Amino acid sequence: MATMAADEQGQQPTADEARTSVAMEVSNAMVRLYKEIFGRGPKLARTHWAGPDALVAFLEDTLTPAERNMVRMGEHQRLRDTRMFFQYATIREFCEPVEQITGRKVRSFLSSIDTEVEGLSIETFVLHPAGYSGPSRIEAAHVLSSG
Repeated sequence: MATMAADEQGQQPTADEARTSVAMEVSNAMVRLYKEIFGRGPKLARTHWAGPDALVAFLEDTLTPAERNMVRMGEHQRLRDTRMFFQYATIREFCEPVEQITGRKVRSFLSSIDTEVEGLSIETFVLHPAGYSGPSRIEAAHVLSSG
């Protein structure tokens, strides 16, 4: 017997269901973004809430073939520097989907990669409280890049 989702029955999803849906949507957005920016998506993506105001996306096995060659050559720091440059050069691309999915503005965006373990990447988004109407991290990035 098939069951219908809460919203198909005219009911609103529970708070836990809504948070799970947001986390899944953020994971999917990060996979799409990695494919666009790096030409290859992660093999596995999981996003979790870290309290009421932060989302952490864990992206497994994110290295491109060229980056894997850099690892074999022992160029871990150069790879980390290059990856961080690209990720911070595309703050808008990382933060916009999170803002659209959550309906909240991103306060802070932190990106990291561990090149020693197949390119485990972590994207962390700290959100402003609901209803916040000031600038987001996207506007801060624009001010920094144009100043």
